[in-house]
Amino acid sequence: MERVKKAIIRMAATPDRRLPLGQRCLVAPVLSAASSLYGLCVSLRRALYSWQLLRPLRLPLPVISVGNLTWGGTGKTPMVLFLSRFFLHSHSCTPLILTRGYAGADEASMLKRHLSATSAVVAVGKNRARLAASLLRRFPTPKLGVVILDDGMQHWSLARQVEIIMINALMPWGNGHLLPRGPLREPLHALQRAHLIVIHHANLVSEAELKTIESTILRICSKTIPVFFSELVPSHFFEINSPNEKLPLSTVHALVVLCVSAIGCPDSFVKALIQIGALHIHRLDFTDHHALQTEDIKLITDKIRSLALVHDNKAAIVVTEKDYDRDPAVLQKLGEFKILVLCSSFRIMTFKSKGDEGFKAKLKELVCKSFANNTSL
Repeated sequence: MERVKKAIIRMAATPDRRLPLGQRCLVAPVLSAASSLYGLCVSLRRALYSWQLLRPLRLPLPVISVGNLTWGGTGKTPMVLFLSRFFLHSHSCTPLILTRGYAGADEASMLKRHLSATSAVVAVGKNRARLAASLLRRFPTPKLGVVILDDGMQHWSLARQVEIIMINALMPWGNGHLLPRGPLREPLHALQRAHLIVIHHANLVSEAELKTIESTILRICSKTIPVFFSELVPSHFFEINSPNEKLPLSTVHALVVLCVSAIGCPDSFVKALIQIGALHIHRLDFTDHHALQTEDIKLITDKIRSLALVHDNKAAIVVTEKDYDRDPAVLQKLGEFKILVLCSSFRIMTFKSKGDEGFKAKLKELVCKSFANNTSL
């Protein structure tokens, strides 16, 4: 199954004209038919909400949705953390975070670990509308100030006042097809629902590429849609047995590293290690949310052992926080080797006269407006 997922991901990132002949003639038509059916279902479901035959639940608190048009790697979870800290520290406002807990619930675990010392409430469940209603009966509304809906763009059963759409600068639209032929969850015109659009990993592509992505957005949306740019800034490492002990980024300068990840955009992880300045970099990529199995552990072990032999034991495994939080225990099976976890902080970049303060001011304006108008999408 892992091989099939990887094959589909490669196809989703490849323009039709560049596909091998066999895939273009045999596989692509089947996936395209499935994409057409998927697109019909999405359009019908969206229409049911537009016609008010289905009605979203409206909460007594402002709801901020953080979502995307494509599958993972767009920075949704880092943005949710960023928003949570903004409301906690700048407005003394307790956020209720609603997350689905997909697969290994790695995002939920990561959110809980980072926010464990705060008053933030992290709730996990597939039906987030029902979950929110249940929690608001348990927690008095004055205690909670805002609801943050993680991966919420397609979760239409819960009304929202602010729609933030995240876009991966390294692969903004893929091959332009809907799932499963491509990476799009909805057609590009769904960008028109956004109040704020953030192009993530903007530091890893050229300015010309950013302008191309932005021009596509502005062509689809109103010219007044605010577009911001974000990055993940590496801060430190920690070893899996000492998560509270921060190690400097220079730790890897004399090491050969094996990047092991099961995230939506492994290229961004590898590029970050290149920028940090690791001595040499090798990689093993698994599909997003993949739980390491026995055969995966053997594959990683064999690879890191061979690297250690060649490089006088100056080798280490490096994983992301998301990989660590998915299952810290399974990483202990690799305990004979040094395993480092790369920690990064989310930041709104200053680009084209827009930056962190502008983003926060616009967000505050939208939230205040929702209180005044008491309206939802």
